[in-house]
Amino acid sequence: MNSEIVEYEAEHHALVSHNRLFYFAIPPNVFAETGIAIKQCAMAHRGWTRIIVEKPFGRDLGSYEALSKTLTKHFTEDHLYRIDHYLGKEMVQNLMVLRFSNLWFERLWNRNDVACVILTFKEPFGTEGRGGYFDKFGIIRDILQNHLLQVLTLLAMEPPVKVDGPEASQKVRDAKVQVLNSMPPITLDDIVLGQYEGYADDPTIENKDSNTPTFAVIRCFVQNPRWAGVPFILKAGKALDERKAEMRIQFKDAPAAEFLFDNKCPRNELVMRMQPKEAIYMKTNVKTPGFSTTPIQAELEVNYDTRYYERTGEVNPDAYTRLILDVLKGRQAAFVRDDELRRSWEIFTPLLHQIEQNDVKPIIYKQGGRGPKEADDFIRDKCNYIRNDEYKFQK
Repeated sequence: MNSEIVEYEAEHHALVSHNRLFYFAIPPNVFAETGIAIKQCAMAHRGWTRIIVEKPFGRDLGSYEALSKTLTKHFTEDHLYRIDHYLGKEMVQNLMVLRFSNLWFERLWNRNDVACVILTFKEPFGTEGRGGYFDKFGIIRDILQNHLLQVLTLLAMEPPVKVDGPEASQKVRDAKVQVLNSMPPITLDDIVLGQYEGYADDPTIENKDSNTPTFAVIRCFVQNPRWAGVPFILKAGKALDERKAEMRIQFKDAPAAEFLFDNKCPRNELVMRMQPKEAIYMKTNVKTPGFSTTPIQAELEVNYDTRYYERTGEVNPDAYTRLILDVLKGRQAAFVRDDELRRSWEIFTPLLHQIEQNDVKPIIYKQGGRGPKEADDFIRDKCNYIRNDEYKFQK
């Protein structure tokens, strides 16, 4: 490969620099050999060398440290771009603009006004032939420990010194690490696990008695002055009723509202839908149309497709397009730093080992529903979330 690159560069010798970008979409067990080969033979001589590394970044803290040791032995942090495509999604990249450029956001963004935060990932299909891979990792490693936890750090972090420009690469990630350092390890009391009916029927799954969860709800806390006592709920599952990924912030009850209106007033919610069809909407109480004064819930909404793209014909770039462009520009703010990953595994590894060592059995749930009923009960009873069953979002 290097000889072909050198030949190509020789044909374009007039260029000021010859940069090299490598993409590690390979099994982690060959990272070492690949890294050594690049270091010895394929580093750029007249320009930068950058490497995009895809997950999985290990299975637990020990395996991640072994993987990290392999990479950092040959490359500095400036070379490495650990990619999590959720950090390239429109709504996730929108978080810092929403939070830090709007006066009212930060005034509500704390334990005094927020009742709970729910980050949700749902798929309407099962493993579909990927069961052999999925069974080695499960939904916690596949979605919660990386994608949803990364979104949580951006939601919960303190304002970084810079959110754009050359300094942002380190300042944003410093703020995210502070959030992770404020989170205690998760325990078995903080979770509900599920597995959809027929999971082991996937022919690629060898262990037909597998207890690998395909659904999980995890409650965690950020123990700092801004968020102490506020439950952050990470929820993900396969074979559910819809495809959806969203951030949902539920605010506390309006003071004295029930007394004023002689009626229970639904809680306000800010919802940022990451997929499908990106949107931001605030569930807001308004007067019931007509003669009644009973508060009902409607939404103040910005739909990205209709607001920005339908009239112009432009296309919203996908997450990988944004992130690869960032690599080419040398912008690392939307990539995961070594200390972030190490701390995230410190939070999740004790739980993962407990599940495996105690052979914790997931609750079986029917395909095409919301998941185990116990998960809804857990979120209602232990996470301070009140669901408004009368509200229906108008799609």
